[in-house]
Amino acid sequence: MPSKKQILLNAFNMNSVGHINHGLWTHPRDQSHRYKTLDYWTSLARTLERGLFDGIFLADIIGVYDVYQGSTDLTARESIQLPVNDPLLLVPAMAAVTQNLGFGVTVNVNSDAPYLFARRMSTLDHLTDGRIGWNIVTGYLDSAARALGQDAQAEHDNRYDRADEYLEVLYKLWEGSWDDDAVLLDKAHRIFADPGRIRPIAHDGEYYRSHGYHLSEPSRQRTPVLYQAGTSGRGRQFAARHAECVFITGTDKASAKTAVRALRQAAVEAGRQPDDIKVFVGVTVITGETQRRAQEKHAEYLRYANPEAGLAHFSAGTGIDFSKYDLDEQIVYGTSNAIQSTTQLAKQRGWTKRQLLGELAIGGRYPTIIGDGSKVADELASWIEEGEIDGFNLTRTVVPETYEDFVEHVVPVLQDRGLYKTRYEEGSLRQKIFGHGDRLPKRHHADSYRRPPRTGVIAAD
Repeated sequence: MPSKKQILLNAFNMNSVGHINHGLWTHPRDQSHRYKTLDYWTSLARTLERGLFDGIFLADIIGVYDVYQGSTDLTARESIQLPVNDPLLLVPAMAAVTQNLGFGVTVNVNSDAPYLFARRMSTLDHLTDGRIGWNIVTGYLDSAARALGQDAQAEHDNRYDRADEYLEVLYKLWEGSWDDDAVLLDKAHRIFADPGRIRPIAHDGEYYRSHGYHLSEPSRQRTPVLYQAGTSGRGRQFAARHAECVFITGTDKASAKTAVRALRQAAVEAGRQPDDIKVFVGVTVITGETQRRAQEKHAEYLRYANPEAGLAHFSAGTGIDFSKYDLDEQIVYGTSNAIQSTTQLAKQRGWTKRQLLGELAIGGRYPTIIGDGSKVADELASWIEEGEIDGFNLTRTVVPETYEDFVEHVVPVLQDRGLYKTRYEEGSLRQKIFGHGDRLPKRHHADSYRRPPRTGVIAAD
């Protein structure tokens, strides 16, 4: 009898007060306002490692939500991902108090030159001993574009064209600039690194130009584990070439299965294997020692949640100011330059403002599972089976209660059913997730930038 598919699990979080489920910062037990302190994050990291979480997935934005009501008034009042601090700086502190927890960090390709970003991620891969991942985003907020000196975001597909080339530069740096055996550390002969085994890259592309040596010696994974969110046609094409872990918005299991099969088929067409991509769905879990206690918590949380704040967040994702619509007025979902998959979903469902507020009752847009450990485990297993996904990004409601409750009430049930690991495997984050070594497999697009000649430069494509 084949072994059961084991669930992959990330804690979904952000270096901010509000993240996905909005308004709950007002709950008396919530500690999210302590996001500015190291203890807040190191304590969370210890809890997640105790629960054998595969990683913490840190979201980020570099703009503000100003579509709803044409202002940031509600955004500021409810701390809708504002203020938000840099997620990368959290990683070394959390890595120092854990041994196995992975870190998926969101960084927009438009926010940093690839040459500098390559060093930053290599540094984190060194400091975590191969536990770092990168969530690749192309941006969708005009407020971010203006803050970076542009008039507005580039057209949706063009953003992915730029991202393709950004990855090309990074692969040249991470995979090709240093040979595996370049570092000799030969004290007797005073040779730290063999200069004949290090070479500069030469890239002259449409969007980027870079000539130089990668500043970091090879790290355990070289290229970090590559995460990506986005299931538009162009986003799926990008994922098929680059992504290892894809985060989808699955409102139901049938739509999740459709998205998963499309992603895996695209990967095969790109010369990869179906299982080269692990697919995650965002989910909110409210649990307790009994079914009744879980329901009581849910009712309690609803008193503090703010669906309108969730609507303001949704406005940013679709580019539509829902404040202009009456509760039951038909909403015009046109072509979006923001998150196309989000807009397409709303259009398919024909959601009115009233329906959206109902969907956002807990302040967030992901499926909500309420129950004791057994019921939650049933539902998670159903998503894995029927939705054909691989794991979950577990959102937070009340911090740190969300994660502590899950570790106490849900993890043991999943383990008893053989659906969740009872110990961490050895190795890097990539090895733990895929079981095929620390480095990207040869069938990945990055392989074409490996094994360069010992002398000369890597030619631009």
